[in-house]
Amino acid sequence: MKQTSVFRIDLNKIEGDGDFPCPSCGAIISPDDDSERVYKIIDMETFEDGSLKNLSLLCKKCNSIIILEGFETLRLIDG
Repeated sequence: MKQTSVFRIDLNKIEGDGDFPCPSCGAIISPDDDSERVYKIIDMETFEDGSLKNLSLLCKKCNSIIILEGFETLRLIDG
């Protein structure tokens, strides 16, 4: 049985419009893609005020789990 790879990505280190490659297979993960063909949201963690803390995605190309972190910065900018 193949072991699932887990990667953590800090949103503060992503340049451009938020697209990034899956660290395992290179499939492009885009926040604008809501088709669920490339990835699927599998979990989200929020702060007490309801704002996003972490977002876990499953890459449908390679079955890797990608945990997006760094939403704190967006929270500070919006807040």
